[in-house]
Amino acid sequence: MKKNFFVKSHGLGNEYIILDSEKIGFKLSTNAIRRLCNVHFGIGSDGVLLKVNSRSADFGLKIFNPDGSEAEKSGNGLRIFCKFLYDYRFARTREFSVETPGGLVRANIMEEKKGKAFMISVDMGKAIFRSRDIPVNSDNPEFIGEKIVAGDREFEVNCVSVGNPHCVVIRDELDVPEIKKYGPLLENHPLFPNRINIQFAKVISRDEAQVLIWERGAGYTLASGSSSCAVACVLVKRNLADKNLKINMKGGILAIEVDQDWNIRMTGEVKETATGILSPELIEVLNLPFLEG
Repeated sequence: MKKNFFVKSHGLGNEYIILDSEKIGFKLSTNAIRRLCNVHFGIGSDGVLLKVNSRSADFGLKIFNPDGSEAEKSGNGLRIFCKFLYDYRFARTREFSVETPGGLVRANIMEEKKGKAFMISVDMGKAIFRSRDIPVNSDNPEFIGEKIVAGDREFEVNCVSVGNPHCVVIRDELDVPEIKKYGPLLENHPLFPNRINIQFAKVISRDEAQVLIWERGAGYTLASGSSSCAVACVLVKRNLADKNLKINMKGGILAIEVDQDWNIRMTGEVKETATGILSPELIEVLNLPFLEG
């Protein structure tokens, strides 16, 4: 693999740039991440995945949002990273482990196409509903079905951590302008000291739900694996869905399984879109101050 080699892939329209920490010749700073993710001045992406060494798993992963902040876990990012590991022969078997800041993940390459990973299943860990562990600034042991005000509207919210924090709002109908307006207000609500990912969810049946996503540090997003897991767990918690269900997003569908101990398994497809070498002209300016807009 050549120096400054990158891969760009997407999981249901949620795209990431993948880099190997041992093969890049620059500092991956906040400015560098913001520039790389910018469609006009970089490659354009919803985030950056960085392969790192791990002492407790087969591979290590750091996940960065397009604003340069680090995420604890990303379901789509994990599947994209696992495809990268398998396709480029870092992983020699179909099952392996990945360490993330949000916990250890077991991965399984379920289906290949022409020797490349296509359908990937990952163990997303355990759902946590304790307010202090999400975290939520509340004395309530759990923050389920609680009313909060964001802007000019009151919302009934349900909070859970699946390795990163989520706030699920159950709606009768879904409206993109609504989540674009209130998503950032809920994300930055004083109740959430680390900010939070937002999902508006509509129950279709006991085994299917439709979701809109506002992702912390990224904004309106076509798909999110961890968001799908969060929605599934909240719907099961509130007895609105069974433990095996499909989550429909603008970018596509993920299959989520939740067991009796709140362990989560997610399965979905991933596709590679581009590979290449970062230009010396881009690397020269990567770490300079970068302001969008």
